[in-house]
Amino acid sequence: MKLLLDENLPKRLKVDLMEFEVSTVSDNGWAGKKNGELMKLMEENNFDILLTFDKNLQFQQNFKKYSLAVFVLTAKDNTYKTLKELMPIVTQKIKSGFKPGPEIIIK
Repeated sequence: MKLLLDENLPKRLKVDLMEFEVSTVSDNGWAGKKNGELMKLMEENNFDILLTFDKNLQFQQNFKKYSLAVFVLTAKDNTYKTLKELMPIVTQKIKSGFKPGPEIIIK
């Protein structure tokens, strides 16, 4: 399972998802890419899921043309301390199966 952490997420979240293959947008040299271009790059590089804090992404993209899942992390802020509490939910959703398109992850 290949996961990509969007630019708006702390890189330290990789530690909480070690059972998966996780990289960041900057790890892949994709910093500054627009969302549509990012989604295309993810598909070309066999990613399965994008984790993001961008709540508008779900309204900006036509997800019917992508086979990717997008987990929109929803919390009071995007600090590691806050978002790490959502990682067990993310892990459970990955293991229980997920569908292409956006899904809101909230505690």
